[in-house]
Amino acid sequence: MIPVFKESTELIMYASSHQLYDDLILQLKKDFGLANLTFDLPADCNPDELKYLLQKNIQFLIEEKFSDFLNLLYVVDLPETTAKKIMNIRDQNISSHYTFLILKRVWQKVWFRQNYK
Repeated sequence: MIPVFKESTELIMYASSHQLYDDLILQLKKDFGLANLTFDLPADCNPDELKYLLQKNIQFLIEEKFSDFLNLLYVVDLPETTAKKIMNIRDQNISSHYTFLILKRVWQKVWFRQNYK
């Protein structure tokens, strides 16, 4: 059964400990690429840095390129109802919520590919 996580750091650390961290990064880059966006990471990107850079990118997209952000959500295949719930949250750090949702969905892709190949 696919693991359930409460926050981004927990998910990233789990992926790292199960040798799926590189696959997670590759899938993130692939999804960003399919949305015609770039997601540049240093070659030696650690889990905390990944979370920070992803959240920073998402914050930029929300503030500056909202249509590209919506396109990313579509490519990642985030359910519309879930995305709308987050939109209604009046939180200063909405990008952290979206970071977690995107990581969760990308993780599902990686996990299913690993377990059902």
